[in-house]
Amino acid sequence: MSLKAVLFDMDGVIVDTEPLHRKAYFKTFKDLGIEVSEDLYTSFTGASTKSVCETLIKEFNLTQTFEEIAKCKRDYFKDYFYNDEEFDLIPGVKDLIQHYFDNGITLILASSATMPTINMVFEKFELEKYFNGKISGADLKESKPHPEVFELAAKLANEPVENCMVIEDSTNGILAAHRAHIFCAAYRSPHSINQDYTLANIVVSDYEELQLDKISKYF
Repeated sequence: MSLKAVLFDMDGVIVDTEPLHRKAYFKTFKDLGIEVSEDLYTSFTGASTKSVCETLIKEFNLTQTFEEIAKCKRDYFKDYFYNDEEFDLIPGVKDLIQHYFDNGITLILASSATMPTINMVFEKFELEKYFNGKISGADLKESKPHPEVFELAAKLANEPVENCMVIEDSTNGILAAHRAHIFCAAYRSPHSINQDYTLANIVVSDYEELQLDKISKYF
C-alpha cells in the first residue's frame, strides 16, 4: 500500500471562510433589527443557511421569508469574499497542494460547502488545475460525520481507501474519515476551537509535516 490520493476538506483546511460568514450574518441581523447572542450564534455552527434562517424567523417572529434573509446574507458574504483584505489561503496549504501535484498524487476536494462556494474559492485562488475532482456534501443525502463524502472521493480518485489520506480540521470530518476507514491527518488550526482529534491518525499544526517524505512511514 502506498499513498496515491489526498482528499482535502476545504473550510479550515484550505481557506477559513468562517470569519466572512460571521460578518455577513451579523450585518444581516443588523438589517433585520435583531440582537443575536453569542450563544445563539455558536449554536448555528455547521448548520445550513436555510436552517439558520428558519431558526431566526421562529425565534424573533420575523415576517421575512427564509429566502429573503438568505439572499441578504449571501450578498454580504460574496462582498466580503471578494473584498475582505484579511481573507486568504491557510498558510502553507498552496505549497502542500503543489508538492503533492508535482509528485503525481491525485487530489480530490471533499467539502460540506456548497458547489458555488467551492467554485468561488477555486477560482479566486486558482486551484482548479491541481484537483482531479470536487464533491460538495451539500449535494449528498448524508453529511459528515457520515462517511459518504469520503467514500465517494476515494471512488472519484479511483483508489482503494488504504491508498488515500484525508486532511480535516473538524470533529465531524475526522469521524467521517475514520468511518470510511481512511487514514486521517488532522490540521490543528488557530481557528478550530474545541475540535476533537482523538480519532485522527496524526495531528499537525504546520503543513510541512504532511510532505511525502515525512508521512511515508505510514504508507
